[in-house]
Amino acid sequence: MRGPVSGATTGVSGKETHKRSETAEEKSRMLALIEAALYVAGRPLDLKTLGSIIGVRSKRKTRRLARELMREYQKRKTALEILELEDERFVLQLKPVYSPKVRRLAVRPLLTPGPLKTLAYIAYRQPVLQKQVAEVRGSQAYRHIKHLREMGLIEYDKSSEMRVLKTTSYFADYFGLSHNLTKMKRQLRKIFKDLSESGEGKASKDDSKGGHQMR
Repeated sequence: MRGPVSGATTGVSGKETHKRSETAEEKSRMLALIEAALYVAGRPLDLKTLGSIIGVRSKRKTRRLARELMREYQKRKTALEILELEDERFVLQLKPVYSPKVRRLAVRPLLTPGPLKTLAYIAYRQPVLQKQVAEVRGSQAYRHIKHLREMGLIEYDKSSEMRVLKTTSYFADYFGLSHNLTKMKRQLRKIFKDLSESGEGKASKDDSKGGHQMR
């Protein structure tokens, strides 16, 4: 009758098994931290930020972990998804298909329809003169612009002597858009097209009713 197989016989020591277990636990911990960071932030986070959260300097390792978490979400088939954006950023968000059904439940809508439409015009036409925005959106545009600047979504182009408006990095991060202007406008065109086809893009006559978010 044979006795118990020793670690020496199998080539796997108890210490090595424990080490593998610790590695698996550490990996699970880092994945959970990435998930928590994306959830709390509510906006895209870059690899440097995610790396600082999990205590990893290697962008390659952080990217690998973030992509693994992204694949896990794809397998879960829930209402949430993790997307890899440009500029090495990741975002946890509600899948677009569910947005129309639950948007009204948002406790603090970002913007009412009026300022949102002014913001959309600036984002798509930027860099654009403030005067031109007012001509298209009406006199209320000045109030909208003031509000949008206070929120950090738009700013004046400092390189121009005229009041030229453009969106900020915060705008791109918040709405999950590219920082590259050409690519951003391409993304906006798709958003506007999708909204138009779904009937969600119809203008509201009362700016005080409800709020809408671009994501």
